[in-house]
Amino acid sequence: MLKPVYPLYLNNEAQQPNADLEVTDKFSGEVAFRCAQADAKTIEMGIQGAVEAAEPMARMPAYERQAVLQHCVDRFGERFDELAYALCVEAGKPIKDSEGEVGRLIDTFRIAAEESVRMTGEVQPLDISPRAKGYQGIWKRVPIGPCSFISPFNFPLNLAAHKIAPAIAVGCPFVMKPASRTPLGALIMGEVLAETGLPKGAFSILPAHREGADLFTTDDRLKLLSFTGSPDVGWDLKARSGKKKVVLELGGNAAVIIDKDADLDDALDRVIFGAFYQSGQSCIGVQRILVHAQVYDRFRDMLVARTKTLVAGNPHDRNVFIGPMISEGEAQRLDGWIQEAVAQGAKLLCGGRREGAMLEATLLENVDPCSKINIEEAFGPVAFLMMFSDFNDALAMVNDSKYGLQAGIFTRDLFQMFDAWDRLDVGGVVINDVPSYRVDNMPYGGVKDSGLGREGVRFAMEDMTEIRNLVIRRN
Repeated sequence: MLKPVYPLYLNNEAQQPNADLEVTDKFSGEVAFRCAQADAKTIEMGIQGAVEAAEPMARMPAYERQAVLQHCVDRFGERFDELAYALCVEAGKPIKDSEGEVGRLIDTFRIAAEESVRMTGEVQPLDISPRAKGYQGIWKRVPIGPCSFISPFNFPLNLAAHKIAPAIAVGCPFVMKPASRTPLGALIMGEVLAETGLPKGAFSILPAHREGADLFTTDDRLKLLSFTGSPDVGWDLKARSGKKKVVLELGGNAAVIIDKDADLDDALDRVIFGAFYQSGQSCIGVQRILVHAQVYDRFRDMLVARTKTLVAGNPHDRNVFIGPMISEGEAQRLDGWIQEAVAQGAKLLCGGRREGAMLEATLLENVDPCSKINIEEAFGPVAFLMMFSDFNDALAMVNDSKYGLQAGIFTRDLFQMFDAWDRLDVGGVVINDVPSYRVDNMPYGGVKDSGLGREGVRFAMEDMTEIRNLVIRRN
């Protein structure tokens, strides 16, 4: 069961200045719990604490940082059911998916524990010309300093973990703003971190409304801003971030290609997952389904039939696959996009009905290229099909987007696989699976409007460090 009130974490300590932030059960709509909400003064104190913690964090031995991360791995395992239940309530994520995300949270901290003792540098010969005879170089990575993290509602455990765990692994203090709709996962992480011996000020986890959180972006004492969320917000934050380094993990309208030689039964299982997993609220969720003309009719009919069988309802029910969207307002927005597409000539293959925050799994075809469903990120349980006859045309169709996060291709042709890897303007190409596939140690991120930089623990650690060079004159 959830507690009625939760504290925030300021400079490693739980504090309860208020209980102003109400968080709802996304299925029932009722208030599930309240938590403390940080004001500008509290955020300022957290940033100052991170500044003061920068040196002791940087000097913290790698084995001690590893021990902190391993403590988190152990404690998250012990609190597995609590974390999954909290996620199911605050995000409306079906319980099986919630359990999967807790598993990924644990994986991410475990990977970080392993990587925390693997940060290496390089001995570099400098005698590339006579003037450098007798000189030698050595470089290492050092923590960039205090970091600012802003995490989203859709993966409130794992996407927060992809910021917090690498920061601890390299020795960076941080302030984090979790999404106001889903703050509890990050607060439980704060509770576990408070059990460790991290230097005072090493972390602050501060729920705050967007309007009152400018210091997370604008304060020049912070050396890195890592934001995961919508493109409009992300690029605005970058424009106002000043001199700090910025990492952005933003949106997408991901495409999957089903070629004529694909195993259609296998592709069907994976496309169902990619399009409708956690009600489609994933930046790498399948939105555009490109199917070869030779198998288009067969695959479309298979996909429609399977989609109609998906169970929707209370996310606490283990048989439910489609839970509520994060809010009724978001469901209304996407419902409007579906109706707009139909008015512009699209054919509704199945779904399309909404009740409150519940939106049916929806499939369309013949979508107008100018429709919002095609151009923008749907971020909900809707996808549409398109037909292609030539693989080159399919690649061009995937690239015809302002986004470029990941793409999936079902093909048995080795040459087409490498051609796609060379030509698709995306951060990752996934062969014989959907673009929604991610493992937490791989480099993950996008191009174009999908963001800057890469996550995946080792790659985030690189962003959170700087190279410091040493030159030695030996004669």
